[in-house]
Amino acid sequence: MLTFIKLGGSLVTDKRQENCFRPEVAARIAAEIAAARAARPDLRLLIGHGSGSFGHVAAKRYGTMQGVQTPEQWQGYAEVATVAAELNFLMAQTLRAAGVPALRIQPSASAQARDGVIVSMATEPVRAALEHGLAPLVYGDVALDAVRGGTIVSTETVFFYLAQQLPVERIFLLGEVDGVYDPQGVVIPRITPGNLKEVETALGGSSGTDVTGGMETKVRDMVALVQARPQMTIRIFNGLTPGLLQAALVGEAEPGTAISRV
Repeated sequence: MLTFIKLGGSLVTDKRQENCFRPEVAARIAAEIAAARAARPDLRLLIGHGSGSFGHVAAKRYGTMQGVQTPEQWQGYAEVATVAAELNFLMAQTLRAAGVPALRIQPSASAQARDGVIVSMATEPVRAALEHGLAPLVYGDVALDAVRGGTIVSTETVFFYLAQQLPVERIFLLGEVDGVYDPQGVVIPRITPGNLKEVETALGGSSGTDVTGGMETKVRDMVALVQARPQMTIRIFNGLTPGLLQAALVGEAEPGTAISRV
């Protein structure tokens, strides 16, 4: 079973402070992933993480999401790529220390986008890593864009592309909230294309700096993904709850908000 895990930028960094990594949170999550792999040797995992206070702050400074045209913006493009990769290195170190064989995959090395949507990206390294029992580690990054010159591709955007190339069955999106909340603050158990409009009023941005749209964009992208891949289930849940990711990975819990075709 192939599962994609996204560790939100708000989870592994403090998005209110520039370049602020949360090593204790990352280490605990890495330990849970390692324990799940030990309990379920059939698990195949692709791990991604947001750029949090690393990439988002620099991207906002230069307006990278909207486009890259001027010399100053291209300098900013390179800066965003550098700081995003720094966080990826920290996450790779943390996962390796826990015994998870993470292999860093840099999206910007091959991703080509058109108006913010990835149209091509090298998947051979990802396939090979999975085949040999490794955990590919991707992240929110920059990408060349045929319309904008350059742009930001979020982890969800990377997942959206890879999910159409790989036989993924589950996607877990972890942040600091228990799921998607309704206006009364109650977790919505399931979102489908059929009820999306009913819950749209509950969707909003994330705390801290997030140039990729926060919860609203996340939910819309994932609803579109389950429409394209009806057999897939996506869950949004709290990565700060100890043991919850491990339980979900081994099938002992179905936390948070599910997003599915029906």
